[in-house]
Amino acid sequence: MYPFLRLAKEMFRFRKAAPIALGEDHVSHHICWPWDLDMWWELNNGRTLTIYDLGRIPMASRSGLIPIMRERSWGLTIAGSSVRYRRRVRMFDRIEMRSRMVGWDARFMYLEQSMWKTNGDCASHALFRAAVTEKNGIVPCATVAEALGYDPVSPDLPDWIEAWSAAESQRPWPPMS
Repeated sequence: MYPFLRLAKEMFRFRKAAPIALGEDHVSHHICWPWDLDMWWELNNGRTLTIYDLGRIPMASRSGLIPIMRERSWGLTIAGSSVRYRRRVRMFDRIEMRSRMVGWDARFMYLEQSMWKTNGDCASHALFRAAVTEKNGIVPCATVAEALGYDPVSPDLPDWIEAWSAAESQRPWPPMS
């Protein structure tokens, strides 16, 4: 089940936190609970993606995006992700999550997140591309950037994000046909 109570706790925890700007890290702390585990007694890979929500949504709120979305009846969707898993997260491990928006192109915002163990090891790193939506489809990122008070032109995306986006555009859709 989706961790609605954990998300509510995170939103409450950061309700009065200082706003963050483009490229600034939103830092949050989490615990790997027994219900987050897979059959090998480590953080389930699917649950990892869900736990990344617990950093991404409060980050969006602190950046001012959530209030603008409510005001304009916009939605937010994840349009792609890539995750690297490097260290196991076991039951009751504490992790620090770092979340930030890197930039955008015409359609998608690129968000980077990582989970860090207490010994300083990076457990996983994720790249997400997200789209702001309305009833007629995707809201252009330039429009979203202006609503947030940013220049509609994105900062340069790192080469590795550009390459990932280009590779994603080459994938066939529908897949496996």
